[in-house]
Parts: sequence; structure tokens; C-alpha cells
Amino acid sequence: MTLFGSASPAGDPPGTTDVITVTVDERGVVTGWSEGATRRFGHRGEDIVGRPLDALLADDAKALMERTAEAQTWKGEVTARHRDGRPVTGALLVHRRRTATGTDRLLVWGATDAPPTPRDRLPVDWCFEQAPCIMAVFDTDLRYVHVNADEERAVGLSETQLRGLRVTQAVPDPESARIESAMRRAMETGERQYLEVHLQVAGARGAHAWAIHLAPLADPAGRLGGVCFAAQDTTERYEARQRLLLLNEAGTRIGTSLDVARTARQLVELAVPRLADAAVVDLLPVLDDATEPPDAPLADPVALQRVARRPDPQDTAGAAATPCDTSLPVEWLTVREPTVYGTGAPALARWARLDPQAERLVEGGAHEVMTVPLRVRGTTLGTALFIRHRSSAPFAREDLLLAGELTARTAGSIENARYYARERAIAVTLQHSLMPRRLADQTAVQVASHYLPASTRAGVGGDWFDVIPLSGARVALVIGDVVGHGIQASATMGRLRTAVRTLADIDLPPDELLTHLDDLIVRLAADEHGDSPHVQGEIGATCLYAVYDPITRACALASAGHLPPALLRPHGTVEFLDLPAGPPLGLGGLPFETTELELPEGSLLALYTNGLVERRSRDFDKGLETLRHALAQPADSLQAVCDATVHAVRPARQDDDAALLLARTRTLRPDRVVTWDVTPDPTAVAPVRRDVRDRLAAWDLEELSFVTELIVSELVTNAIRYGQPPVRLRLIRDRSLICEVSDNSVTAPRLKRARTFDEGGRGLLLVAQLTQRWGTRYAQGKTIWAEQDLPGGAPAA
Repeated sequence: MTLFGSASPAGDPPGTTDVITVTVDERGVVTGWSEGATRRFGHRGEDIVGRPLDALLADDAKALMERTAEAQTWKGEVTARHRDGRPVTGALLVHRRRTATGTDRLLVWGATDAPPTPRDRLPVDWCFEQAPCIMAVFDTDLRYVHVNADEERAVGLSETQLRGLRVTQAVPDPESARIESAMRRAMETGERQYLEVHLQVAGARGAHAWAIHLAPLADPAGRLGGVCFAAQDTTERYEARQRLLLLNEAGTRIGTSLDVARTARQLVELAVPRLADAAVVDLLPVLDDATEPPDAPLADPVALQRVARRPDPQDTAGAAATPCDTSLPVEWLTVREPTVYGTGAPALARWARLDPQAERLVEGGAHEVMTVPLRVRGTTLGTALFIRHRSSAPFAREDLLLAGELTARTAGSIENARYYARERAIAVTLQHSLMPRRLADQTAVQVASHYLPASTRAGVGGDWFDVIPLSGARVALVIGDVVGHGIQASATMGRLRTAVRTLADIDLPPDELLTHLDDLIVRLAADEHGDSPHVQGEIGATCLYAVYDPITRACALASAGHLPPALLRPHGTVEFLDLPAGPPLGLGGLPFETTELELPEGSLLALYTNGLVERRSRDFDKGLETLRHALAQPADSLQAVCDATVHAVRPARQDDDAALLLARTRTLRPDRVVTWDVTPDPTAVAPVRRDVRDRLAAWDLEELSFVTELIVSELVTNAIRYGQPPVRLRLIRDRSLICEVSDNSVTAPRLKRARTFDEGGRGLLLVAQLTQRWGTRYAQGKTIWAEQDLPGGAPAA
């Protein structure tokens, strides 16, 4: 237990204060005694320490120990006994406290028998004048009544000059109106007000931040007399908070785009005017690693490209400039830390000579330039310049640290953007190299196409399409979409396109072709993932394969999880074909189904990928409806229809690539096709050859008669000898002369070389040598076909 307080014993100088403390343990024995206690009670420490509390108190010490046994603190009035025997009454404050040796009580004693004299109190005026902040008193009209010296220095006016003025008159600034409003609110509500303002007063250099406290002043009767004003300069804390806010904002604004120029503009837009009055970003050109050594010395001056600027002193609009070439002193790129160049620095003068824009800045009053290198992983990408010409304050050390952090984030984002641009260029180049450079010439359909890569960081996808000429003047139309983006998706797309062309070359029906393609993807996934049992679906794709025959106008289609094609009929209606939705490629073992339909001549078949019609912000059915409407619009050409459809359906920016393939059907005229049923007798060969010769004469192709008769003789003879009836011969005049012989057998002929004394085996070899292309296809038997180029490249009729 301890007694302490303040009192002035007799004989001490006025105003002297003593701390009176007594410590008592749990047994009530005095264990501590202060000098103030000696002067107050007359007992010396060595005389009282170790004695029971009864030796000091006139009251019952045991009762006091019991009253303070449980409470953490206790207050009350007690009477102590002076050494000369007179009683001393005063207020006692008891604290129970835990020490290393146990628990004791600290007693605080305050004497009441010697009230302080007026001289013991500090004058209130001293407190007002020497307060560690600006202070002022305003009357109920919000006019100055009394100010301290700090307020006089802040506003540059004496108290006599300020008396009777409002704060808006003493400090003409929009923020002063906020202060007056807060004063009025304090008087109206009777509650203290707090606000933060940012303004420049006459006695300060530049704008400062101020924390202002306002309290209503009232007399004991509650009558309002004015407002007390206290202000403290919090500029350092405010600027530190602003720097932190700027860094936080940089984390959300810089690097949101994978565009180099836009990232640089984000830096200068953030820095002006919060860090500097103007800023520019200059980047080194991207060097070709094959021709430029990475450690090649820089020439002086350095040629760069200015990708962002905001603004010139004359550029009041503050718009970023378009990229242009510029030059900088080499030392600005070789420094590793932010460096400030002031007026008169040789580097600043050289910069003004090298760059006309810099010359205008210097002439406009630029007094400091901070250059910060844009460096990432030891590589310098360029430099950022921060210029001050309006504000007179020089760059502080904190500004250099802030600029270094901002440019470090920008440099990382620019490097990422360059990596992305390089990888995207590689993927786009690969994608375009794997896509058909031009669609094959054929007669069956008129085609137009449009491909758009993704416009976001998702990268190039695996959308693809192709037009493949088939035997018998037919054509195959194919479109597909590989799951995923980037180089891997493009490479997979290239494999699938090659596989489709190979499978189409052997004239497989659409459902069988998709089955073989599905097996291929399963094998590709197994090759990439080893013997893992969970490889199905690792590589996925959708595909739509269609075969159109211009002679019969029949179209056979099969889908592997792809969107249904749209069909614009000649009379102008658009419908989406209802095809069996087969499974996507890569699942393995699931069946596909072929749908056949007859298309009128002039029908428009539209094959597309999901990137064309799907959008996050739009319902899928709405995308299909937009496609339907766009296809029905008239246009000057089929390519114009294709371009207009893509423009109408696809948004400007899309996170998936898109492909559209349009095919307008044609019909081969009946007079360009002739068919003969051949009697399965060797004697029928001669009449057939004669009929062929007559037909070629009617087509003005007599010069092909000799070769064609040899081909017909060989193919018809083989069909009669080795095939099964019925045997049928068909001649087609298309872009080439096509000879087809069909029979009901599925036995495939083999091309082999006859030995010297063999009597047979030379027929197909002869056919292969006399024609440009030949092959076999199977449908209700087999058909062997052979093509000859027309003389002089004569076009199809």
C-alpha cells in the first residue's frame, strides 16, 4: 500500500510539490517510504520501514487492510499521525499490485489540510500562448478574439490585425469555408468537431495538411460564448499516407493490360500531378537476340521510343502523346537508382538539346528532373522521367523511393507484356501457318471464310476450318475447335487438320471419319500422359464434317459435339440444322451418326465455332439469333456476307477465337455427267469405249480420247473380271475429266509392278501413269476413279 499526493509542507518554497508514497505488504508492515512522506509526516525511512501500519495511521489500520484486500483500487479519506502527534487528514488511493515476492499495496496520499495558494497554479495565459499547436478563440460571429503566437506566424498577421476577421478573410482558401462550417456546427450542436484540411497559409511554404479540433465554449450557466480552435500541422503524416495510397492504387491500376504502351500510360497518369508536374516513359527498342549481343555498349545519345507522356507545360489537356522517337543522355540509362538532376546540371542541358519536347519543358521552368531506370531481372527496358516545373518543392528522399517502387512495378508489367506479345506472335504465326492459306479451288461450292484470334490474354485458341476436294466433284467442309489456348492448342489443331485431310483422302463417310479422329485424339493424350489410366478427355475438341455432292445435291453431315450449322435457303429463311449431337472428340468409344439431306442449288451453309456466338454478357440463344439475322442480310459478295456477319455477331474484344466458314452450293449441269450400265461380259468393253469416244467428241475433248479409252478398258475389264455386278461407268466433266467405274465388290485393287514374263498386273500401273490422280472409295461396293487434267486448263462448264 502506498500513499502519495501533493502538498507544500511548512518551510518549503511556494509551488513545491512532494510525492507521498508508502508501500505495505500483506501483513500490514511498511516496506517502502518516500522522501515526500518524510517531509509530510516527520518520520525518517529507517524509523518507519519494518514497523506495522498502526505506527502511522490514527485510524484502524486492520480495518483499512480488510477493506482493500479484494479491490484492485480503493479510494477514501484517512487520518495519519505526524511524528509530533498531530493528526494529518487527507485522501488516500490504494492500488493492489503483484511483485516478484508476492502482493503488496501502494498507498497514494493527498493532503487536504493545506489547500494550494493561487501562486501554486500555472497561469492560463501561459498555457494558451505556449501550447504546442496553433490555438485561437472565435466569438459567436466566428470572428477572431484571441490567438497564440503560432497562429500569428501561420497566417502572417498579428493578433491585433486578426481580431474581428473571419478565418475565410484571414486565409482565403476554399478549405477555410469548411472550417467555418464546422465552427458553426460545433455551436449549433454543442459537440466538438474534427476535420482535416489541406491548404497553404501565408507563413508556410507550399500547401500543408492540418488536423483541426473545434470545441464550443460556454460559461458555467451554459451560455455559448464562442469556439475554441486548435490546429496541428500533419503534413508529414498526410504525405506518408498519400504515398501509401498511391502505391496501393498502383497495384490495381498498373499492369491491368498486356499492352506495353498502355502500361506506360498508366504510370504517367498515376504520377501526374501527385508525384510530379510532368512525366514521360521512354523504352529501348526490342533487340533481335540473333543479331544484337546483350552486352553491346550503348551509344551516346541513346535512341529510344517515347511511349507515354503527360503533359507538356503547354499541354493543358494532358493527353498522352502518340509514340515517337527520342534521344536521351546515356548516363540516364546506366544509373541503377533514381537520380535527380537540378537546374544547371549538364545532363539536363544535353537532354534539352537532344529532345525538342525537353527544350520546351526547360524553357517552361522545369527545375528538377528525376530519372528512374525501368529495370527487371538485371535488364534495362528504358527510363521514366518525372519533371517538376510548377511546384517549387524539390524532390525529397521519399519521392525517390516512391518513384523507384512505381517504376519497378511498371517494368515488371512491361516485361510481362513483351513476353506475352512474343508468345502471342509465335502462336498466331503457328496458327496461320497451320490454317489453309487459300481455300481449294473446286466447283461444288463457293466459299468464304473469316478467322479472328482471341483479343485477350487468353491467347490464340484451336479453332480451324478447311475445304477439301473429294473424288467425283464432291467437296468436304470441316470446322473444329480444340479445347484450350496457346501454342499447345494450335499444335493439336494442326495435327487434327492433317489427320482430317488424310482420312478425307480415302473417302470415309463422315461418321467413320470422326470415329478415326476420336481414336487419334485418344492416342495423342496417351502419348502425352504415358500409361496413366485417366487420359481420356485430357485433349478435347469438337468437329463438324460435311460432304456435299454437286451432282446429286446430297449433303452428309456428322457432328462431334460441335454447334449445329446454319442453313440459308434460296428463298431467304435461315434455320439451324437439327443434327445428332455426337460426343466431343477424345472421349473414346462413343458412336457418331451421319445425317443426309438434299440442298437446293444456291443454299448457304454456315459452319462456325462457339467463339463467334458465345459471350459472357450475352445469352447463347441471343447469339444464335443475331447470327440468323446477319446471315439473312443481302450483300454484294459471299465474302462481304462473311465479314458483315462476323462484325455483327462478334464483339470487339473476345476471350476466345472465332471462325466462320460459308459455303454456297452449286449444281453440276446434267449434260456434264454421263452414266452407262455395263453388261458384265468382256465383249461389252468395245461398245463402252465407243460411247466414251463419242461423249468426249461432244465435249470437245477428242485429244483425251486415246488415254481415256485405255483407262476405261482397264477399269471396266477389271470390274467385269474381278468384281460383282452391277457394273457402272460414269464420266464427269468438271475442272478435270473424271472416269469412275463402280461394282458391288468391296475387294480393293492393288497397284503392283508386273515382272518381265507376267501376262497381267500392269493395268493399274498404266492407269496411275496416265492420270494425275486416282483412287478407290467404298459405298455399297466400291468405285475406282481416275482424273485427267483438261487440255489448256479448261475450266468447268
